[in-house]
Amino acid sequence: MKAVRFFGHKDVRVVNDIERPVPKGDEVLLKIGGAGVCHSDLHIIDEGTVVGTVFTLGHENAGWVEEIGENVKGYKKGDAVLVYGPWGCGHCKPCQQSKENYCDHQSEQAYGGGLGLDGGMADYMLVPSSRLLVPIFDLDPVIAAPLTDAALTPYSAIKRSLDKLMPDEFVVVIGVGGLGHVALQILREISGAAIIACDVTEEKLAFAKELGADFTVNSKDANAAEQIQNITGIKKARVVIDFVGATSTIDLGTKVVSLDGDLTIVGLGGGNYQYSMNGLPFGVSMTNPYWGSRTELMEVVGLARQKKIHIEIEKHKLDDANEVYEKMRQGKIKGRAVLVP
Repeated sequence: MKAVRFFGHKDVRVVNDIERPVPKGDEVLLKIGGAGVCHSDLHIIDEGTVVGTVFTLGHENAGWVEEIGENVKGYKKGDAVLVYGPWGCGHCKPCQQSKENYCDHQSEQAYGGGLGLDGGMADYMLVPSSRLLVPIFDLDPVIAAPLTDAALTPYSAIKRSLDKLMPDEFVVVIGVGGLGHVALQILREISGAAIIACDVTEEKLAFAKELGADFTVNSKDANAAEQIQNITGIKKARVVIDFVGATSTIDLGTKVVSLDGDLTIVGLGGGNYQYSMNGLPFGVSMTNPYWGSRTELMEVVGLARQKKIHIEIEKHKLDDANEVYEKMRQGKIKGRAVLVP
């Protein structure tokens, strides 16, 4: 079968000689409908965050059950499903709470399919346990694939602060990209706070308005923090969610977050923050959440089935994987790219 394989630093190849897996036990073989392309892939490809192993890329995966192992219950051939991305041990307390993204044994194992183990940029994908599947019912797997990260990650980050996102408060979203553009829709649907969206191009800011942002600010402006405070007033923003994670955006967040607020850094932009007593307002929680739980992914599917969120996607062939990654490096993808076998 065909697959997009990672062979080492900046070495990604599309191959045609991978043997189709045969599931056993609780394993499930999926016929892939779509595999999302994510900036996390570039951290693997360009920066070597996963070394010493060869594997198939793709951690945002959806498709149809093709074949099941002898111990699988509750699934049959043709069922449309998502693959929950972070694969834990399945036995520790966080895993038992559906939070495999915070598995106690994370440091001892690969993070999941496409992140050290074989992922879904292929004709078929072997999922090691049926517990990692989430039914999508009538959703199209091609469109639904990015829900597993591009929607789950912002949804989980927003839920952490939901008690602070009241109608008399402000939330700042920095970065209207693959995750940020979904965050705006989620905030519009499940929170009451006024939304301020920040990005560096007028095209992205106009896009943010279409998706429900109440205000937009160009974050590369020298007075971006002042512009935001002119909107929020003296109280500032109760929640700031940074989907970039560069030093400049983290710095912006520290200037506009309120007392007792949340500064949540989701983006992997490699930024730094030098803590000082006067650098953050008192009571601020600065967090760096990772992905989301499997039950939260079920809730995300519910939002998508109710047509309350959608992900802008570009469809590409597996053969075009390297060209898609180059477009991503250049910031030329609007929303999310999906590889379709």
